[in-house]
Amino acid sequence: MYRNALRLLAAALVATLALVTASIATASPSASPAAVPTAAAGDPFYRYDGDEPLSSFAPGTVLKTRTLQYHVLGLPTPVRAIQLLYRTTDAQGRPSANVTSIVRSLNGDGSKALSYQSFYDSLNPEHGPSRAIAGDVSLGGLIANAESLVLVPALLLGYNVVISDTEGQTANFAAGPEYGTNTLDSIRAATRAPETGMNADTKFGLIGYSGGAIATGWAAALAPSYAPDVNKNLVGFTEGGMLVAPAHNLKYVGGSVAWTGVIPMALIGAARAYDIDLRPYANSYGLEVLDKLRNASIADALGRYPGLTWQKLVKPEFADPNSVPPFLAAVNKLNIGSAPTPTIPGFIAQGGNGALEGTFAKLGTGDGVMVAGDVRTLARQYCATGNKSIKYDQYDLLSHVGAPVAWAPLAIAWLNDRFAGKPAPSDCGRIPPGNSLAPEQPPAR
Repeated sequence: MYRNALRLLAAALVATLALVTASIATASPSASPAAVPTAAAGDPFYRYDGDEPLSSFAPGTVLKTRTLQYHVLGLPTPVRAIQLLYRTTDAQGRPSANVTSIVRSLNGDGSKALSYQSFYDSLNPEHGPSRAIAGDVSLGGLIANAESLVLVPALLLGYNVVISDTEGQTANFAAGPEYGTNTLDSIRAATRAPETGMNADTKFGLIGYSGGAIATGWAAALAPSYAPDVNKNLVGFTEGGMLVAPAHNLKYVGGSVAWTGVIPMALIGAARAYDIDLRPYANSYGLEVLDKLRNASIADALGRYPGLTWQKLVKPEFADPNSVPPFLAAVNKLNIGSAPTPTIPGFIAQGGNGALEGTFAKLGTGDGVMVAGDVRTLARQYCATGNKSIKYDQYDLLSHVGAPVAWAPLAIAWLNDRFAGKPAPSDCGRIPPGNSLAPEQPPAR
């Protein structure tokens, strides 16, 4: 039973990414973000409408609770999901409200749970996992619907599953610190709602790939200071295809074939998170692209702008990204290399064959969208700053889409060992050097 469920869960993670990628590849590149169905747009559950200001509640406080049928592609299933509106903190440290979804294992006892961070990657809040679970169907929400494949085998292993809308209610794509606080406060909320069957002693494992790795990595890094009550119950974190230093990714994917659409998406997400007005820096084409993608998902952007670079979006005097002060400040805040070192064991994996996806070697190797040298340096940094329980795998023959095939089964087995209390393996001392993660600097005058 245990081994079969483990195989199912690993296969589900791989199948999810494959299904989403295939669906994106066959989607029309001209699909309009404005045409996305918004069945849940008017759902009052997502609005905090209490009399007390949000600031009067501690992070993780449950504000609303509801139980509904778990939906897949809009179809109700017999599985029940508990959804919580909870108080959290945005990228600027302000109180905010967010939604998380919890599914209870029928054969578990509530003592262990997976915090699964979705890679729904969107600038539209309607594409979050909670919307898909509630029955919303859209192209941008396809990822969250497909990730339901992960649910059943995880439940068979006895895990409750917590799935937060990690980007928050304004869908601040790529804003890592906010992903982290949303994730940590969703765990707090899940343990405070009696309906979930969990409590302050429930143990959690963090897992996520790609956009889900943003949330996983930042949650692990912020937990000791932001949520020590959560950190003491975390058994470990595992992530693959990781965003480390966004300024490097901007250069890495620039001019490539498939992944260039993430450049404007990340710019919009960072601008939204930190209240930056990009219009004074954009040229006419840049303004057009930023407008078209303001509510886009990765399904809208992937493969849509082959050859796109930062320089094609901005006025000539801003050809150097570091010459734009608000951009410079934002990317330095989003560089997880400047965040604290997690205190829990970690398993980090990264693909290294970006040429398979049309991104060729710059800044060393990468998987097509993420920079392998950045990930290696981060893992080495964790080792050097006190966390010796870091496992690192690099798959030099695999790209961003292919790497989960290797990572997923190992990640699930690694987490199961952490829940079982087995000593965490370490690759410290064996991880090759990578790129500098030093903060970006303004151009020399």
